[in-house]
Amino acid sequence: MATPGTWDRSQEPLQPLTGFNPKGFSGDPASAAGKPGMGPWIRMVPLIAFSGLHPTTGSVHDPLLVLDGLEDSGIRLKCLSERLFSEVKVLWMDGKGRNITGNALSTDTSGNAGSSIVLKPGSGNAVSCRIVDNLGKTSTESSVVITESFFPTISLWLPAFVMILLFGIFLVLAAVYKLRINQKATDQEKNAQKQIQEDIEEFKMELEEVQEKFQKENQEMTTKIEQIQAQLDFRRAQSNAVPLTLDELCKHPELSLRDRSRVVSCSAAEQLHPKPAVLAKESFSQGKHYWEVEVRDGSGWELGVLAEEIRDSLRKDGMALPREREQVLSLGYSRGEFTIPGGWNSGPCPVLGVFLDQESHNLSFFDVEGKSLLASLPLRFSGNLFPFFSPGSDGKGLGIRSVGGS
Repeated sequence: MATPGTWDRSQEPLQPLTGFNPKGFSGDPASAAGKPGMGPWIRMVPLIAFSGLHPTTGSVHDPLLVLDGLEDSGIRLKCLSERLFSEVKVLWMDGKGRNITGNALSTDTSGNAGSSIVLKPGSGNAVSCRIVDNLGKTSTESSVVITESFFPTISLWLPAFVMILLFGIFLVLAAVYKLRINQKATDQEKNAQKQIQEDIEEFKMELEEVQEKFQKENQEMTTKIEQIQAQLDFRRAQSNAVPLTLDELCKHPELSLRDRSRVVSCSAAEQLHPKPAVLAKESFSQGKHYWEVEVRDGSGWELGVLAEEIRDSLRKDGMALPREREQVLSLGYSRGEFTIPGGWNSGPCPVLGVFLDQESHNLSFFDVEGKSLLASLPLRFSGNLFPFFSPGSDGKGLGIRSVGGS
């Protein structure tokens, strides 16, 4: 039972919060949807209970609780009181009666007082504001209960979305970094391959130059070696020189000998067929033998060796060379070309060297002035062989000269 002049809190019913606005604005709460900071996360389903506690003595106003808006994921509440000529203080308490530290708004000698707090989700939905008047020895209190659904909420998918977004950004950055590393490695590999290719091309050019130079030097060296070898072969052949004398008894009637039977010429006005010939007195059956013949610039001549059987038949037939040449091996010169069996040809030479090698079965002809080999023919018959000479009908004879002589 209440004493006179006091209010019993237990008898006072809960009333709606006077002047309550969920956005902290005056007017229709629906107009608060445009205030920044609330967004789509606020579920505007307030279930609020208010208890006005009347003063214990005298007639005073209850403190006014005002929803000032959303702040730091919570709800800022203000407690206001207007009292004249009073000395007041503002106390905050949660639903369990524990004190809550608030932020003073104003306190002056006129009795105006105010304080604010931020009510966080999970900190308790009930809160009370008590105004204590030390001068008037009175206290008044107002309470409010706010449902959890009224607090600003964040979608449960938002953290997951943020994590996925951050992870996606990380993957993109990692992929970009990897691509840059791969591109850099690819560029380095391409540059290395390009450099290697350039080096290969440079080495190939250097190698081609070296090969070309080597081939040129090798060709020159080969030519020089061939020349030296030809001169060596010529000197070896010349070292087997033998004297020859033409046989007066083995010559054609149109031929004449002079200079101690060492020069033969033809007196016929035109070329005879078959060709007239004269043989040397000397014959060879084995070993190596060399002699030299001055042919100068004559034409239509022929010289070589023949078998003894051919020699005997020529003596019977008037010393005309046979058309069948099975046992005759020779070199001829006509119309500016040397001719031998097989069509070989070369330019003229004033002195001709003849080398009969019965050990190697070869008959070779040398350019004496050039000290070079003109032709080498295989000797396919053996026995006693006789050198023979057949001058042309141009009046220029063939002469046997001493080896190394002028």
